[in-house]
Amino acid sequence: VTADEGILHATGSGVPPVTKDYCIIYNSNWISLPKSLDNATLMALENLTSTVLCSSSEVPSGLMKDKAVVVMRGNCTFLEKARIAQDSGAKMLLIASKTRLSAISDNKTDFEDVTLPVALIRYNDIVDMQLVLGNEVNVTLYSPPLPEFDGSMVVIFLIAVFTVALGGYWSGVAELENLKAVASPGERETRRKKEENVTLTPVTVILFVVICCVMLLLLYFFYKWLVYVIISVFCLASAMSLYNCLAALVGEIPFGQCRIACCNRSIEMRLIFLAAFCIAAAAVWAVFRNEDRWAWILQDILGVAFCLNFIKTLKMPNFKSCVILLGLLLLYDVFFVFITPFITKNGASIMVEVAAGPFGNSEKLPVVIRVPRLEYSASTLCDMPFSLLGFGDIIVPGLLVAYCRRFDVQTSSSSVYYISCTIAYAVGMVLTFIVLALMKMGQPALLYLVPCTLITSSLVAWRRKEMKKFWKGNSYQVGWGP
Repeated sequence: VTADEGILHATGSGVPPVTKDYCIIYNSNWISLPKSLDNATLMALENLTSTVLCSSSEVPSGLMKDKAVVVMRGNCTFLEKARIAQDSGAKMLLIASKTRLSAISDNKTDFEDVTLPVALIRYNDIVDMQLVLGNEVNVTLYSPPLPEFDGSMVVIFLIAVFTVALGGYWSGVAELENLKAVASPGERETRRKKEENVTLTPVTVILFVVICCVMLLLLYFFYKWLVYVIISVFCLASAMSLYNCLAALVGEIPFGQCRIACCNRSIEMRLIFLAAFCIAAAAVWAVFRNEDRWAWILQDILGVAFCLNFIKTLKMPNFKSCVILLGLLLLYDVFFVFITPFITKNGASIMVEVAAGPFGNSEKLPVVIRVPRLEYSASTLCDMPFSLLGFGDIIVPGLLVAYCRRFDVQTSSSSVYYISCTIAYAVGMVLTFIVLALMKMGQPALLYLVPCTLITSSLVAWRRKEMKKFWKGNSYQVGWGP
Protein backbone atom coordinates (compact mmCIF):
# COMPACT_ATOMS: atom_id res chain seq x y z
CA VAL A 1 0.00 0.00 0.00
CA THR A 2 1.64 3.23 -1.15
CA ALA A 3 -0.25 5.72 0.99
CA ASP A 4 -0.34 7.20 4.50
CA GLU A 5 -0.99 4.28 6.82
CA GLY A 6 -2.54 4.56 10.24
CA ILE A 7 -4.27 2.52 12.93
CA LEU A 8 -7.92 2.41 13.96
CA HIS A 9 -8.01 1.42 17.63
CA ALA A 10 -11.38 -0.11 18.50
CA THR A 11 -12.68 -0.89 22.01
CA GLY A 12 -15.70 -3.03 22.86
CA SER A 13 -18.18 -2.40 25.66
CA GLY A 14 -17.51 -5.60 27.58
CA VAL A 15 -15.87 -5.96 31.01
CA PRO A 16 -12.95 -6.02 30.78
CA PRO A 17 -13.14 -4.20 27.43
CA VAL A 18 -11.78 -6.08 24.40
CA THR A 19 -9.61 -4.01 22.05
CA LYS A 20 -8.35 -4.58 18.53
CA ASP A 21 -6.42 -2.57 15.95
CA TYR A 22 -7.23 -2.26 12.24
CA CYS A 23 -5.41 -0.78 9.27
CA ILE A 24 -6.61 2.51 7.82
CA ILE A 25 -5.40 4.71 4.95
CA TYR A 26 -5.60 8.49 5.24
CA ASN A 27 -4.26 11.63 3.55
CA SER A 28 -1.69 13.41 5.73
CA ASN A 29 -2.21 16.60 3.71
CA TRP A 30 -5.81 16.75 4.93
CA ILE A 31 -5.39 15.73 8.57
CA SER A 32 -2.64 15.12 11.12
CA LEU A 33 -3.26 12.07 13.30
CA PRO A 34 -1.91 11.69 16.87
CA LYS A 35 1.33 9.72 17.13
CA SER A 36 0.15 7.65 20.09
CA LEU A 37 -3.02 6.56 21.87
CA ASP A 38 -2.22 8.91 24.75
CA ASN A 39 -3.24 11.89 22.60
CA ALA A 40 -6.18 10.20 20.86
CA THR A 41 -9.86 10.63 21.79
CA LEU A 42 -12.30 7.71 21.70
CA MET A 43 -15.76 8.21 20.19
CA ALA A 44 -18.75 5.97 19.55
CA LEU A 45 -18.92 4.26 16.15
CA GLU A 46 -22.12 4.43 14.11
CA ASN A 47 -22.28 1.66 11.50
CA LEU A 48 -23.97 3.05 8.39
CA THR A 49 -22.54 0.61 5.85
CA SER A 50 -26.05 0.29 4.40
CA THR A 51 -25.49 3.67 2.76
CA VAL A 52 -22.78 5.36 0.67
CA LEU A 53 -23.57 8.87 2.05
CA CYS A 54 -23.64 10.59 -1.30
CA SER A 55 -26.71 12.56 -0.21
CA SER A 56 -27.66 14.07 3.14
CA SER A 57 -31.16 12.64 2.73
CA GLU A 58 -29.79 9.09 3.11
CA VAL A 59 -29.28 9.41 6.89
CA PRO A 60 -31.90 10.25 9.53
CA SER A 61 -31.28 13.60 11.26
CA GLY A 62 -29.20 13.53 14.45
CA LEU A 63 -27.94 9.94 14.00
CA MET A 64 -24.33 11.00 13.30
CA LYS A 65 -23.89 13.81 15.81
CA ASP A 66 -20.59 13.60 17.78
CA LYS A 67 -19.91 10.09 16.45
CA ALA A 68 -17.46 8.27 14.21
CA VAL A 69 -19.40 7.13 11.15
CA VAL A 70 -18.59 4.29 8.75
CA VAL A 71 -20.20 4.22 5.28
CA MET A 72 -19.57 2.33 2.05
CA ARG A 73 -17.30 3.71 -0.66
CA GLY A 74 -19.83 4.35 -3.46
CA ASN A 75 -19.42 6.58 -6.52
CA CYS A 76 -19.16 10.08 -5.01
CA THR A 77 -15.83 11.54 -3.85
CA PHE A 78 -14.35 11.20 -0.37
CA LEU A 79 -14.67 14.92 0.32
CA GLU A 80 -18.31 15.02 -0.76
CA LYS A 81 -19.05 12.34 1.83
CA ALA A 82 -16.94 14.18 4.39
CA ARG A 83 -18.85 17.47 3.91
CA ILE A 84 -22.21 15.71 4.37
CA ALA A 85 -20.93 13.91 7.49
CA GLN A 86 -19.44 17.11 8.91
CA ASP A 87 -22.65 19.07 8.30
CA SER A 88 -24.53 16.28 10.12
CA GLY A 89 -22.33 16.71 13.21
CA ALA A 90 -20.03 13.65 12.75
CA LYS A 91 -16.55 13.77 14.32
CA MET A 92 -14.91 11.15 12.09
CA LEU A 93 -15.67 9.49 8.75
CA LEU A 94 -14.60 5.94 7.90
CA ILE A 95 -15.17 4.74 4.34
CA ALA A 96 -15.40 0.95 4.00
CA SER A 97 -13.97 -0.58 0.83
CA LYS A 98 -14.52 -4.10 -0.44
CA THR A 99 -11.55 -3.73 -2.81
CA ARG A 100 -7.88 -3.21 -2.06
CA LEU A 101 -7.06 -0.10 -0.04
CA SER A 102 -5.58 2.71 -2.12
CA ALA A 103 -4.42 6.26 -1.55
CA ILE A 104 -7.06 8.87 -0.70
CA SER A 105 -6.84 11.78 -3.13
CA ASP A 106 -9.41 14.40 -4.12
CA ASN A 107 -9.33 18.05 -5.19
CA LYS A 108 -9.27 19.86 -1.83
CA THR A 109 -9.65 23.33 -3.37
CA ASP A 110 -13.46 23.28 -3.29
CA PHE A 111 -13.57 21.67 0.16
CA GLU A 112 -11.34 23.92 2.27
CA ASP A 113 -14.06 24.06 4.94
CA VAL A 114 -13.94 20.28 5.44
CA THR A 115 -11.80 19.48 8.51
CA LEU A 116 -13.36 16.13 9.40
CA PRO A 117 -10.83 13.24 9.73
CA VAL A 118 -11.40 10.86 6.79
CA ALA A 119 -9.94 7.35 6.55
CA LEU A 120 -10.35 4.32 4.32
CA ILE A 121 -10.83 0.90 5.96
CA ARG A 122 -11.47 -2.63 4.68
CA TYR A 123 -15.13 -3.68 4.78
CA ASN A 124 -14.07 -7.09 6.12
CA ASP A 125 -12.50 -5.32 9.11
CA ILE A 126 -15.83 -3.65 9.92
CA VAL A 127 -17.51 -7.07 9.85
CA ASP A 128 -14.74 -8.49 12.05
CA MET A 129 -15.13 -5.55 14.44
CA GLN A 130 -18.81 -6.38 14.98
CA LEU A 131 -18.08 -10.08 15.49
CA VAL A 132 -15.21 -9.55 17.94
CA LEU A 133 -16.24 -6.37 19.81
CA GLY A 134 -20.01 -6.32 19.47
CA ASN A 135 -22.36 -3.59 18.26
CA GLU A 136 -21.29 -0.92 20.78
CA VAL A 137 -17.78 0.09 19.76
CA ASN A 138 -15.63 3.14 20.51
CA VAL A 139 -12.88 4.02 18.06
CA THR A 140 -10.01 6.44 17.55
CA LEU A 141 -7.32 7.04 14.94
CA TYR A 142 -3.58 7.40 15.38
CA SER A 143 -0.44 6.94 13.31
CA PRO A 144 2.70 5.93 15.24
CA PRO A 145 6.02 6.85 13.60
CA LEU A 146 8.09 4.08 12.05
CA PRO A 147 10.74 2.78 14.47
CA GLU A 148 14.32 3.87 13.73
CA PHE A 149 15.54 0.30 14.25
CA ASP A 150 13.74 -2.98 13.66
CA GLY A 151 14.53 -6.39 15.13
CA SER A 152 14.45 -7.94 11.66
CA MET A 153 17.81 -6.23 11.03
CA VAL A 154 19.34 -8.36 13.79
CA VAL A 155 17.99 -11.51 12.14
CA ILE A 156 19.34 -10.37 8.74
CA PHE A 157 22.71 -9.64 10.37
CA LEU A 158 22.93 -13.08 12.00
CA ILE A 159 21.93 -14.87 8.78
CA ALA A 160 24.47 -12.93 6.71
CA VAL A 161 27.41 -13.33 9.10
CA PHE A 162 26.59 -17.01 9.69
CA THR A 163 26.45 -17.71 5.95
CA VAL A 164 29.70 -15.88 5.19
CA ALA A 165 31.53 -17.50 8.11
CA LEU A 166 30.27 -21.02 7.34
CA GLY A 167 30.90 -20.65 3.60
CA GLY A 168 34.46 -19.52 4.25
CA TYR A 169 35.06 -22.36 6.70
CA TRP A 170 33.66 -24.94 4.26
CA SER A 171 35.96 -23.59 1.55
CA GLY A 172 38.89 -24.03 3.95
CA VAL A 173 37.92 -27.65 4.61
CA ALA A 174 37.89 -28.30 0.86
CA GLU A 175 41.31 -26.62 0.54
CA LEU A 176 42.74 -28.84 3.28
CA GLU A 177 41.51 -31.92 1.41
CA ASN A 178 43.16 -30.57 -1.73
CA LEU A 179 46.48 -30.20 0.06
CA LYS A 180 46.29 -33.74 1.37
CA ALA A 181 45.56 -34.98 -2.15
CA VAL A 182 48.53 -33.04 -3.54
CA ALA A 183 50.80 -34.52 -0.87
CA SER A 184 49.58 -38.07 -1.53
CA PRO A 185 50.03 -39.22 -5.16
CA GLY A 186 47.66 -42.14 -4.55
CA GLU A 187 44.78 -39.81 -3.71
CA ARG A 188 45.52 -37.17 -6.34
CA GLU A 189 43.47 -38.67 -9.17
CA THR A 190 40.54 -39.45 -6.87
CA ARG A 191 40.50 -35.90 -5.55
CA ARG A 192 40.77 -34.47 -9.05
CA LYS A 193 37.55 -36.29 -10.03
CA LYS A 194 35.72 -35.01 -6.93
CA GLU A 195 36.90 -31.43 -7.33
CA GLU A 196 33.97 -29.17 -8.23
CA ASN A 197 35.55 -25.75 -7.73
CA VAL A 198 35.58 -23.07 -10.42
CA THR A 199 38.53 -20.68 -10.29
CA LEU A 200 37.97 -17.04 -11.29
CA THR A 201 40.92 -15.40 -13.01
CA PRO A 202 41.07 -11.58 -13.43
CA VAL A 203 39.75 -11.93 -17.01
CA THR A 204 36.80 -14.08 -15.96
CA VAL A 205 36.12 -11.66 -13.09
CA ILE A 206 35.72 -8.78 -15.56
CA LEU A 207 33.55 -10.95 -17.81
CA PHE A 208 31.42 -11.91 -14.81
CA VAL A 209 30.78 -8.25 -13.90
CA VAL A 210 29.90 -7.39 -17.52
CA ILE A 211 27.37 -10.24 -17.52
CA CYS A 212 25.86 -8.88 -14.28
CA CYS A 213 25.43 -5.43 -15.87
CA VAL A 214 23.84 -6.86 -19.02
CA MET A 215 21.53 -9.10 -17.01
CA LEU A 216 20.34 -6.20 -14.82
CA LEU A 217 19.56 -4.07 -17.86
CA LEU A 218 17.71 -6.92 -19.54
CA LEU A 219 15.65 -7.42 -16.38
CA TYR A 220 14.83 -3.71 -16.28
CA PHE A 221 13.49 -3.67 -19.84
CA PHE A 222 12.05 -7.21 -20.07
CA TYR A 223 11.20 -7.90 -16.45
CA LYS A 224 7.77 -9.50 -16.91
CA TRP A 225 9.26 -12.30 -19.03
CA LEU A 226 12.73 -12.74 -17.51
CA VAL A 227 11.47 -12.82 -13.92
CA TYR A 228 10.11 -16.33 -14.55
CA VAL A 229 13.45 -17.39 -16.03
CA ILE A 230 15.19 -16.20 -12.86
CA ILE A 231 12.63 -17.99 -10.68
CA SER A 232 13.21 -21.23 -12.62
CA VAL A 233 16.99 -20.89 -12.39
CA PHE A 234 16.74 -20.17 -8.65
CA CYS A 235 14.63 -23.28 -8.07
CA LEU A 236 17.13 -25.47 -9.91
CA ALA A 237 20.26 -23.88 -8.41
CA SER A 238 18.89 -23.71 -4.85
CA ALA A 239 17.75 -27.37 -4.95
CA MET A 240 21.23 -28.44 -6.08
CA SER A 241 22.85 -26.18 -3.48
CA LEU A 242 20.64 -27.48 -0.67
CA TYR A 243 21.53 -31.02 -1.74
CA ASN A 244 25.26 -30.26 -1.69
CA CYS A 245 25.03 -28.62 1.74
CA LEU A 246 22.98 -31.40 3.32
CA ALA A 247 24.97 -34.15 1.57
CA ALA A 248 28.10 -32.85 3.31
CA LEU A 249 26.31 -33.33 6.65
CA VAL A 250 24.71 -36.67 5.73
CA GLY A 251 28.13 -37.97 4.70
CA GLU A 252 29.23 -37.69 8.34
CA ILE A 253 26.39 -39.92 9.57
CA PRO A 254 27.61 -43.52 9.98
CA PHE A 255 24.29 -45.26 9.19
CA GLY A 256 21.81 -45.49 6.34
CA GLN A 257 24.49 -46.31 3.75
CA CYS A 258 22.64 -49.10 1.91
CA ARG A 259 22.98 -48.82 -1.88
CA ILE A 260 20.92 -49.67 -4.92
CA ALA A 261 22.30 -50.39 -8.38
CA CYS A 262 21.21 -48.12 -11.21
CA CYS A 263 22.75 -47.59 -14.68
CA ASN A 264 25.91 -49.54 -13.79
CA ARG A 265 26.36 -47.36 -10.69
CA SER A 266 25.52 -47.86 -7.03
CA ILE A 267 23.81 -44.98 -5.22
CA GLU A 268 23.18 -44.62 -1.50
CA MET A 269 19.47 -44.70 -0.67
CA ARG A 270 19.79 -41.81 1.77
CA LEU A 271 21.14 -39.58 -1.01
CA ILE A 272 18.17 -40.46 -3.23
CA PHE A 273 15.76 -39.45 -0.46
CA LEU A 274 17.83 -36.31 0.15
CA ALA A 275 17.63 -35.34 -3.54
CA ALA A 276 13.85 -35.87 -3.51
CA PHE A 277 13.55 -33.71 -0.39
CA CYS A 278 15.57 -30.85 -1.91
CA ILE A 279 13.59 -30.92 -5.17
CA ALA A 280 10.34 -30.94 -3.18
CA ALA A 281 11.49 -27.95 -1.08
CA ALA A 282 12.26 -25.90 -4.20
CA ALA A 283 8.96 -26.96 -5.82
CA VAL A 284 6.92 -25.99 -2.75
CA TRP A 285 8.57 -22.56 -2.69
CA ALA A 286 7.87 -22.10 -6.42
CA VAL A 287 4.18 -22.85 -5.95
CA PHE A 288 3.66 -20.79 -2.77
CA ARG A 289 6.33 -18.10 -3.31
CA ASN A 290 3.81 -15.24 -2.99
CA GLU A 291 2.45 -16.49 0.34
CA ASP A 292 4.08 -13.86 2.56
CA ARG A 293 3.12 -15.46 5.88
CA TRP A 294 5.61 -18.34 5.63
CA ALA A 295 7.15 -18.66 2.14
CA TRP A 296 9.92 -16.22 3.15
CA ILE A 297 11.29 -18.87 5.56
CA LEU A 298 11.68 -21.39 2.74
CA GLN A 299 13.17 -18.75 0.44
CA ASP A 300 15.74 -17.82 3.11
CA ILE A 301 16.71 -21.48 3.67
CA LEU A 302 17.13 -22.05 -0.07
CA GLY A 303 18.94 -18.71 -0.38
CA VAL A 304 21.40 -19.50 2.40
CA ALA A 305 22.12 -22.89 0.80
CA PHE A 306 22.64 -21.18 -2.57
CA CYS A 307 25.07 -18.64 -1.07
CA LEU A 308 26.98 -21.30 0.87
CA ASN A 309 27.41 -23.50 -2.19
CA PHE A 310 28.41 -20.51 -4.34
CA ILE A 311 31.06 -19.36 -1.84
CA LYS A 312 32.47 -22.86 -1.51
CA THR A 313 32.42 -23.63 -5.27
CA LEU A 314 33.63 -20.35 -6.76
CA LYS A 315 37.32 -20.06 -5.96
CA MET A 316 39.37 -16.86 -5.98
CA PRO A 317 43.02 -17.72 -6.87
CA ASN A 318 44.58 -14.68 -5.19
CA PHE A 319 43.93 -11.37 -3.47
CA LYS A 320 44.43 -9.53 -6.76
CA SER A 321 41.34 -11.23 -8.24
CA CYS A 322 39.42 -10.46 -5.04
CA VAL A 323 40.26 -6.75 -5.29
CA ILE A 324 39.20 -6.62 -8.96
CA LEU A 325 35.92 -8.49 -8.29
CA LEU A 326 34.91 -6.55 -5.18
CA GLY A 327 36.02 -3.22 -6.64
CA LEU A 328 34.10 -3.65 -9.91
CA LEU A 329 30.97 -4.91 -8.16
CA LEU A 330 31.14 -1.98 -5.75
CA LEU A 331 31.16 0.41 -8.73
CA TYR A 332 28.35 -1.62 -10.31
CA ASP A 333 26.27 -1.38 -7.12
CA VAL A 334 26.84 2.36 -6.63
CA PHE A 335 26.22 3.18 -10.31
CA PHE A 336 22.91 1.33 -10.58
CA VAL A 337 21.65 2.65 -7.22
CA PHE A 338 22.85 6.28 -7.11
CA ILE A 339 23.71 7.28 -10.71
CA THR A 340 20.91 5.73 -12.76
CA PRO A 341 18.17 7.96 -11.20
CA PHE A 342 19.73 10.81 -13.22
CA ILE A 343 19.34 8.74 -16.42
CA THR A 344 15.96 7.00 -16.17
CA LYS A 345 12.78 8.81 -17.24
CA ASN A 346 10.96 8.34 -13.94
CA GLY A 347 14.00 9.26 -11.81
CA ALA A 348 14.15 5.87 -10.08
CA SER A 349 17.30 3.77 -9.74
CA ILE A 350 17.47 0.69 -11.97
CA MET A 351 18.64 -1.49 -9.07
CA VAL A 352 15.72 -0.49 -6.82
CA GLU A 353 13.20 -0.81 -9.67
CA VAL A 354 14.36 -4.33 -10.54
CA ALA A 355 14.43 -5.38 -6.87
CA ALA A 356 10.88 -4.08 -6.30
CA GLY A 357 9.51 -5.26 -9.64
CA PRO A 358 9.31 -2.54 -12.31
CA PHE A 359 5.95 -1.00 -13.18
CA GLY A 360 4.14 -2.59 -10.24
CA ASN A 361 4.84 -6.20 -11.25
CA SER A 362 3.63 -8.52 -8.48
CA GLU A 363 6.35 -11.12 -9.10
CA LYS A 364 9.57 -10.44 -7.19
CA LEU A 365 13.06 -11.71 -7.97
CA PRO A 366 14.14 -14.44 -5.50
CA VAL A 367 17.61 -12.95 -5.03
CA VAL A 368 17.27 -11.63 -1.48
CA ILE A 369 17.14 -12.81 2.11
CA ARG A 370 13.74 -11.64 3.44
CA VAL A 371 12.73 -11.19 7.07
CA PRO A 372 9.40 -9.55 8.02
CA ARG A 373 9.67 -6.43 10.16
CA LEU A 374 9.13 -7.29 13.81
CA GLU A 375 8.35 -3.92 15.45
CA TYR A 376 4.64 -3.09 15.67
CA SER A 377 3.60 -0.21 13.42
CA ALA A 378 0.91 0.81 10.95
CA SER A 379 2.97 -0.79 8.18
CA THR A 380 3.06 -4.21 9.86
CA LEU A 381 -0.68 -3.96 10.51
CA CYS A 382 -1.63 -2.87 6.97
CA ASP A 383 0.81 -5.03 5.06
CA MET A 384 3.77 -7.33 5.69
CA PRO A 385 6.89 -5.23 5.03
CA PHE A 386 10.24 -7.02 4.87
CA SER A 387 13.85 -6.16 5.59
CA LEU A 388 15.93 -7.32 2.63
CA LEU A 389 19.55 -8.24 1.93
CA GLY A 390 20.64 -9.24 -1.57
CA PHE A 391 22.47 -12.50 -2.17
CA GLY A 392 25.31 -10.49 -3.73
CA ASP A 393 25.92 -8.72 -0.41
CA ILE A 394 26.63 -12.15 1.09
CA ILE A 395 28.35 -13.92 -1.80
CA VAL A 396 30.75 -11.19 -2.98
CA PRO A 397 32.41 -10.47 0.41
CA GLY A 398 32.03 -14.19 1.19
CA LEU A 399 34.39 -15.05 -1.69
CA LEU A 400 37.07 -12.89 -0.04
CA VAL A 401 36.41 -14.51 3.35
CA ALA A 402 36.75 -17.93 1.67
CA TYR A 403 40.06 -16.91 0.07
CA CYS A 404 41.31 -15.73 3.47
CA ARG A 405 40.35 -19.08 4.99
CA ARG A 406 42.13 -21.02 2.24
CA PHE A 407 45.21 -18.82 2.65
CA ASP A 408 45.18 -19.59 6.38
CA VAL A 409 45.15 -23.29 5.53
CA GLN A 410 47.97 -22.89 2.99
CA THR A 411 50.20 -20.92 5.35
CA SER A 412 49.13 -22.50 8.66
CA SER A 413 48.37 -19.04 10.05
CA SER A 414 45.88 -20.09 12.76
CA SER A 415 42.82 -18.62 10.99
CA VAL A 416 43.95 -15.02 11.54
CA TYR A 417 42.96 -13.89 8.02
CA TYR A 418 39.64 -15.72 8.15
CA ILE A 419 38.62 -14.41 11.58
CA SER A 420 39.72 -10.85 10.82
CA CYS A 421 37.85 -10.74 7.51
CA THR A 422 34.69 -12.24 9.04
CA ILE A 423 34.75 -9.63 11.82
CA ALA A 424 35.29 -6.91 9.20
CA TYR A 425 32.24 -8.19 7.33
CA ALA A 426 30.17 -7.99 10.52
CA VAL A 427 31.38 -4.42 11.13
CA GLY A 428 30.47 -3.51 7.54
CA MET A 429 26.97 -4.88 8.07
CA VAL A 430 26.55 -2.80 11.24
CA LEU A 431 27.68 0.31 9.35
CA THR A 432 25.14 -0.46 6.62
CA PHE A 433 22.30 -0.64 9.15
CA ILE A 434 23.42 2.56 10.89
CA VAL A 435 23.46 4.52 7.61
CA LEU A 436 20.14 2.91 6.64
CA ALA A 437 18.54 4.15 9.88
CA LEU A 438 20.03 7.63 9.53
CA MET A 439 19.24 8.19 5.84
CA LYS A 440 15.92 6.27 5.84
CA MET A 441 16.51 4.93 2.33
CA GLY A 442 17.88 1.71 0.81
CA GLN A 443 21.66 1.42 0.75
CA PRO A 444 24.06 -0.52 -1.51
CA ALA A 445 25.57 -2.68 1.24
CA LEU A 446 28.75 -3.31 -0.78
CA LEU A 447 29.57 0.38 -0.32
CA TYR A 448 30.42 -0.46 3.31
CA LEU A 449 31.23 -4.18 3.13
CA VAL A 450 33.88 -3.95 0.40
CA PRO A 451 36.12 -1.30 2.06
CA CYS A 452 35.82 -3.00 5.47
CA THR A 453 36.83 -6.45 4.23
CA LEU A 454 39.48 -5.37 1.71
CA ILE A 455 41.20 -2.90 4.05
CA THR A 456 41.18 -5.36 6.97
CA SER A 457 42.61 -8.21 4.86
CA SER A 458 45.32 -5.89 3.48
CA LEU A 459 46.29 -4.67 6.95
CA VAL A 460 46.59 -8.22 8.28
CA ALA A 461 48.76 -9.26 5.32
CA TRP A 462 50.92 -6.12 5.66
CA ARG A 463 51.28 -6.57 9.42
CA ARG A 464 52.37 -10.21 8.95
CA LYS A 465 54.73 -9.24 6.09
CA GLU A 466 52.91 -11.61 3.73
CA MET A 467 51.42 -9.08 1.33
CA LYS A 468 53.27 -10.34 -1.75
CA LYS A 469 52.27 -13.94 -1.15
CA PHE A 470 48.72 -12.91 -0.21
CA TRP A 471 48.41 -10.78 -3.38
CA LYS A 472 49.65 -13.42 -5.82
CA GLY A 473 48.38 -16.56 -4.08
CA ASN A 474 50.25 -19.87 -3.95
CA SER A 475 51.23 -21.74 -7.10
CA TYR A 476 49.44 -24.96 -6.22
CA GLN A 477 46.12 -23.15 -6.32
CA VAL A 478 46.39 -23.12 -10.11
CA GLY A 479 47.77 -26.59 -10.75
CA TRP A 480 48.27 -29.93 -9.04
CA GLY A 481 52.04 -29.86 -9.05
CA PRO A 482 54.43 -32.39 -10.50
